[in-house]
Amino acid sequence: MAAKKKEKVILAYSGGLDTTAIIPWLKETYGYDVVCVCADCGQGNELDGLEERAKASGATKLYIEDITDDFCDNYVVPCVQAHAVYENKYLLGTSMARPAIAKRLVDIARKEGATAICHGATGKGNDQIRFELAFKALAPDIRVIAPWRDPNWKLQSREDEEEYCKKHGINLPFSHSNSYSRDRNLWHLSHEGLELEDPSKEPNYKHMLVLGVTPQEAPDKETDVTMTFEKGVPKTVNGKKMKVSDIIRTLNELGAKNGVGIIDIVENRVVGMKSRGVYETPGGTILYEAHQQLEELILDRDTYALKQEMGNKLAQIVYEGKWFTPLREAVQAFIESTQQYVTGEVHFKLYKGNIIKAGTTSPYSLYNQDIASFTTGDMYDHTDASGFINLFGLSLKVRALKMQEVDEKAKKSKKTATKKK
Repeated sequence: MAAKKKEKVILAYSGGLDTTAIIPWLKETYGYDVVCVCADCGQGNELDGLEERAKASGATKLYIEDITDDFCDNYVVPCVQAHAVYENKYLLGTSMARPAIAKRLVDIARKEGATAICHGATGKGNDQIRFELAFKALAPDIRVIAPWRDPNWKLQSREDEEEYCKKHGINLPFSHSNSYSRDRNLWHLSHEGLELEDPSKEPNYKHMLVLGVTPQEAPDKETDVTMTFEKGVPKTVNGKKMKVSDIIRTLNELGAKNGVGIIDIVENRVVGMKSRGVYETPGGTILYEAHQQLEELILDRDTYALKQEMGNKLAQIVYEGKWFTPLREAVQAFIESTQQYVTGEVHFKLYKGNIIKAGTTSPYSLYNQDIASFTTGDMYDHTDASGFINLFGLSLKVRALKMQEVDEKAKKSKKTATKKK
């Protein structure tokens, strides 16, 4: 009689300590064949040696899936077009990547006939929500395993995980003790832990920064950059046409050497606690700013105002892991409708952490010099403003007159009462 075929679990695999320890744990605890999937979103040399490490840890197979262009074109671009920024600072680097990764995990689960998907996100963070909401939307029939919330998971610290790996003959090429907890993709690099856990302490930037330098250490020289956009999508940098992922790579290099895009933020996680992190987003910061500079010329006042609200809403949606929802689709549809004429050229200078405007042009610019100039032109008569102001301020005037009437009545009533005394 043939042996019963083992069920498969898809593990979202980074090759770090957590997911390395999870491989033997899944085999021991649930008897699964573990298929690891590493989604490459542009994290560079972090992928080196992954296949050897996964196999040595007990995985039956490793997929390394390059989803960089999908990530940039279908997740990053909509957020740039919306100017989606969480709590006025965070450019959603991790948040945007999670639904792209989750979608690929589901694709591989279907291909492999897996009955479960496992992730290594902790029970305190946002990623557990982002992954699992995506799984619910895309694969409601597949079981989700989250070891850090599983009662069978007895490893309560990084030290426990390291010891567990050693007992299973897994040699780790890294140690957690003197490093930050990092998340990297083409868009950004985040840092948490060590001195950042105390908000009163200054970040140790010399030890921390990987992509670039602080503004103080940046060259005392401006870097000129010119970009073009078509319908809100970046197309060229300094005259060279590139796909979006290569534009981000180019801007990362330019921004990093000029100290652009470093933020220190205490953010409010979805689960209710505050967390502190330092984010390096050099190219993303430039891309957001360049796109916004162009939009200032093109969008009318009312559309621009509503789009700001929708941008904030999209940031909340993405941060909370609600990418695969009708609400995200509806908000994105509005954003896309505003981008029809966001086409033109943006020129700026990078200098010690700053992005300095140096001229913006568009064939769809609503800026009209004949109207805006201090010199009176044919299209605008200064005297027209009188009637406009009278109507625009009518409600204020009506209220003020009413309050005067009320005050006068109160004064008369007070005088009458005094005389009677």
